[in-house]
Amino acid sequence: MDTINILGIKFNNVTLEESVSIAMDRISNNEKTMVVTPNSEIAYMCKSDDEILKIINSANIILPDGIGVIYASKILKNPLKEKVAGIEFSENLVKTMAKEQKSLYILGAKPEIARKACEKLALKYNGLKIAGYQDGYFKDINKVIEDINNSQADVLLVCLGAPKQEKFMYDNFEKLNVKLMCGIGGSADIFSGEAKRAPDFYVKYGLEWFYRLIKQPERIGRMMKLPLFLLVVLKEKMFKR
Repeated sequence: MDTINILGIKFNNVTLEESVSIAMDRISNNEKTMVVTPNSEIAYMCKSDDEILKIINSANIILPDGIGVIYASKILKNPLKEKVAGIEFSENLVKTMAKEQKSLYILGAKPEIARKACEKLALKYNGLKIAGYQDGYFKDINKVIEDINNSQADVLLVCLGAPKQEKFMYDNFEKLNVKLMCGIGGSADIFSGEAKRAPDFYVKYGLEWFYRLIKQPERIGRMMKLPLFLLVVLKEKMFKR
């Protein structure tokens, strides 16, 4: 896969359709796979945290989640094909998995959310097998890993939030027997119906961050990472001239 380097992160230059196809091929070929979906907030974090950067770049598939990453690639004159949001990648992956009767395990979110997410996905996509689920409030990580392995799930969706979910996958990559694992933050809340994604207008024009800010003004501190990230990218471009 072609990659584009943005502040040290080696993003795969793929479309949503291509990313799902690559993921399914790896599942079919039993190629153990870790997928990460860094947005501008995580990319900004990587700039000052070498450990997070190492973890992100250790993934087999690195998807550009967020309009800020797309803007950054354009600033650097090496544009990515398109934004591939974790929620869109995971739902399209699950949709394709259902056709091949693959099994899913969801880890994370509040109690009952993971269960509801699994139930709703199974109802929506006929053929999808639910291997199991576990909320994010576990204390014994070894028991969780044992449960995931005993479930014989093909795919594990980790909804622990960044960078906790990335660290979990990295630290336990060899212990987990799933074929593919992917960190998707709060997507379980959306799959369960507990939360709603931004309306299509905001998604289409890269304004999901603005919609979230309207709904949750307390996120202003996190949202400031977007302009800060782009400023760092601009400085990077100027420095390289």
